[in-house]
Amino acid sequence: MGRMFGTDGVRGIANTELTPELAFNLGKAGARVLTEGTGRPRILVGKDTRISGDMLEAALISGILSMGAEVIPAGVIPTPAVAHLIRHYKADAGVVISASHNPVEFNGIKFFDREGLKLKDSMEDKIQELIENKSEEERPTGEHVGRIVAEPASEEIYVDFAVSTIEGNLEGLKVALDCANGAAYKVAVSALRKLGADVYVINDNPDGININRNCGSTHMDELSQYVTEKKCDLGLAFDGDADRCLAVDEKGNIVNGDFILLICAQDLKERGLLNNDTLVVTVMSNLGLSLGAEKLGIRIESTKVGDRYVLENMMANDFTLGGEQSGHVIFLNHNTTGDGLVTGLNLASVIKRSGKKLSQLTEIMKELPQVLVNVKVPNGMKNIHETDKEVMEEIKKMEESLHGKGRVLIRPSGTEPLLRIMLEGENQNEIDRMAHNLADIIKSKV
Repeated sequence: MGRMFGTDGVRGIANTELTPELAFNLGKAGARVLTEGTGRPRILVGKDTRISGDMLEAALISGILSMGAEVIPAGVIPTPAVAHLIRHYKADAGVVISASHNPVEFNGIKFFDREGLKLKDSMEDKIQELIENKSEEERPTGEHVGRIVAEPASEEIYVDFAVSTIEGNLEGLKVALDCANGAAYKVAVSALRKLGADVYVINDNPDGININRNCGSTHMDELSQYVTEKKCDLGLAFDGDADRCLAVDEKGNIVNGDFILLICAQDLKERGLLNNDTLVVTVMSNLGLSLGAEKLGIRIESTKVGDRYVLENMMANDFTLGGEQSGHVIFLNHNTTGDGLVTGLNLASVIKRSGKKLSQLTEIMKELPQVLVNVKVPNGMKNIHETDKEVMEEIKKMEESLHGKGRVLIRPSGTEPLLRIMLEGENQNEIDRMAHNLADIIKSKV
């Protein structure tokens, strides 16, 4: 069997790939690995709004209880809320049942340790090993069987936490929210209203099957139109589990994670709160962000794609802010994972304190044109850009011709027999031609 855990937990189509039986076994094995040496461990469980969540939650909790652990059911709540609540309740671990921005037929199970951090690969491998080896130990009986411990104030605790991450209030701001019919549909509205904002909401009526359906951070058209119709100052769009947030300015233009990161980084720097004046991003962030940061005296640290790599860099170097173009933004002084609500509140706070329109704030950087071309290659040739002299020479020529105002990035796919060719530069037609020329050279060698 291949590796069960992907980059963000165990995911698959609910009830065929991610079955109740697997959820039970994940609960049982996860409880053993995450709470080793603990007397009667407590594990917090949250979920998004998709219909399969109830089924998987019941199975997962049963597995945890069968090992003598207690379960705190947080119900429907954002992924970052689980990370925060683990620490608040002094729980020993946490689990989120969600497939984030994916369609309703998918679901996932993701573990957090007692610090609210996603598990290291080694811990995930231990859980998988227990499941594959059908490892059994004597199960507790009688008074030693686990129980559910209700903590009904979870939503309010998370809302209060999110509100506490900004200074002042948001009175006078008109904010539109697209809750993606997902996990933020209650807490996002509560937090904005608690801060005094005038709130307008769409896609906040989950029915179990409409999560992410033509809405949220992956489908922004409806929010863009809604912002202009209601004459809002900004719009905020979450994904299904609300660990990411994208924005819309008052003119209806989409503001991606790169802009949000740089706007917030500048604000933190001006207030002396950006540790080492450094922002952590991935290699997929637009080069325009780096060029804009340089003008502001902000240093950029770049990591591999994935919010876990951003977080690892931030924790190792005591950095404050980092994230991805997709809207995963980590304010490490506040939470240990991407937090869509905290991101949205902090962006709104910058708008309020600066007195500027969001469209004015986005002038902080100029996004360079970008092109992405996929080339099918055998798995054994995914490093051709590092081994073939002709390909390497072509890449070198392309980079030189961009004169520091662009770049060439080649990324092997981790899941498919593909090379992803990404070019950035000032001239869209030029980088389109260059990317396809490079793709043709690679194709000729396959």
